[in-house]
Amino acid sequence: MQFRAAPDTHSSPPKAKAGDQAASFRSILFLNDADLLRDVGPGAPDFFRDLNLDQIISAITARKEAYNLGPFFGMPLHDIDAIAFRQEVMRDLEDRDVMAVVAAFAEDMRAIRTGLDRAAKRYHARQKQRWFLETVRRYGRALTSLAQGLSAAKTRSRGFGGFTAWVAQYVASSRFKCLVAETEQIAAGLSAIRYLVVINGLHVEVRPYAGEPDYSAEVAAVFEEFDQGDAKSYEFEFSAAEDVNRVEGYILDLVAQMHQGLFEQLETYFAANQGFIDPVLIRFDNEIQFYVAWLEFAANIAKVGLNFCYPRFSRPEREIRVRQSFDLALAVQLQREHAAPVCNDFHLSGSEQIIVVTGPNQAGKTTFARSIGQLHYFASLGCPVAAEDAQLCLGAGIFTHFEREENAAALQGKLQDDLIRIHRILNSATPESIIIINEIFASTTLKDALFLSRKIATSIMQLGAVCVWVTFLDELAGLGDRTVSMAAEVLPENTELRTFRIVRRPADGLAYALSLARKHGLTYELVSRRVKS
Repeated sequence: MQFRAAPDTHSSPPKAKAGDQAASFRSILFLNDADLLRDVGPGAPDFFRDLNLDQIISAITARKEAYNLGPFFGMPLHDIDAIAFRQEVMRDLEDRDVMAVVAAFAEDMRAIRTGLDRAAKRYHARQKQRWFLETVRRYGRALTSLAQGLSAAKTRSRGFGGFTAWVAQYVASSRFKCLVAETEQIAAGLSAIRYLVVINGLHVEVRPYAGEPDYSAEVAAVFEEFDQGDAKSYEFEFSAAEDVNRVEGYILDLVAQMHQGLFEQLETYFAANQGFIDPVLIRFDNEIQFYVAWLEFAANIAKVGLNFCYPRFSRPEREIRVRQSFDLALAVQLQREHAAPVCNDFHLSGSEQIIVVTGPNQAGKTTFARSIGQLHYFASLGCPVAAEDAQLCLGAGIFTHFEREENAAALQGKLQDDLIRIHRILNSATPESIIIINEIFASTTLKDALFLSRKIATSIMQLGAVCVWVTFLDELAGLGDRTVSMAAEVLPENTELRTFRIVRRPADGLAYALSLARKHGLTYELVSRRVKS
């Protein structure tokens, strides 16, 4: 699929010579060595659950169990050029020819892993060595095909440029050529072996082939005259995946004695080439699936008419403008029903810093807040994001404070827990951070909630971080020019029906109050009716 392209936010690097690219290539996923060697750390951060990122990443990697992709989705980048590096690779993979080359290589690598696994499980040493030989043979053909495919492909990214040069240099190396030549020489020698097996009762004898005639064609000709049409076939094939039995192993050992030099060469070859797969190829095979998994996931989501785009990054002014964004976790859920979530627009410019989201319950406010966090997180991974167009700020971290159920076993109350958590966030956040707050202080009085919320909002404004705040406190939307009011819409003719549209307008609380009153039977009409009755 094709994503909307974002204008480049960095100058193109000078083109390096093929030799330099090959020598410097280490990863298709990480531009900087510091990111390549970074440890993802134990467990997922708290905001993963709040933003439903765990659900989204599970959906992305669902069909990639053979690869270790989870850590890659837990390692956001904080350098715009490192993100641009990944976006370039993503764009290359949108080309069907490039994706076909990658898919063919992935299939070859799966076959090679399977071959090595089967070789390791074989009991008989010579059968183990034969499996190994065929696996190395597949490796040689796979690399030759990969080099040809990449050479013909029209790639433009720095990542593919470096890898293409590396593969070309690797395939042209004397080490690889010698491996392929020896593999083919041994395979040809084994294929040329001919021998006789003489079975006399329980006695089995193996003799050298001395040009004895093959009577199979003559026997078939004799029985042709008895042919009465198509008959049931009784042919079968021996399974190569099974171990040889004792008799087969005995025959194989006798054949090896007759061709001692060739089988000794095979044994030496087996011992010398155990680590034949280059580590760079192992890493590429795993890392490239990060891109493939995301592109396949996004293509499925886009089938219901949703858009993805490559985000631009505004720095240092940190202006945010997003058009037609949506919650990816909700999109995954609705995909089963062939439906799509409602999309929304939002922006921050100038001194604007905090988006205050108000409105009735169950109107999409929390979903909207989650989508903003998801946008910034997946943008920091170098992925296309869930929007028609997006200009974002590259944050130094995402912090969330979502409603938690009160823990009866805890020694502290819910209000104290809210205060401790938000205090920890404010101490850890920087001016580059994204803070998402959802319905804080719901357990205290309106007066206390408003007092505490104003204090926190003031701290966030002084810090300079970007914040999205879902609240029932309309007063927070009017704290000054650094706050922006957005409200969940309802249908004017029926305020109990939600549109799930979040629009930029002053908070009024009217729709929320009326909807809540109707929910609990407290409108003037309903109360009057009960009083009269």
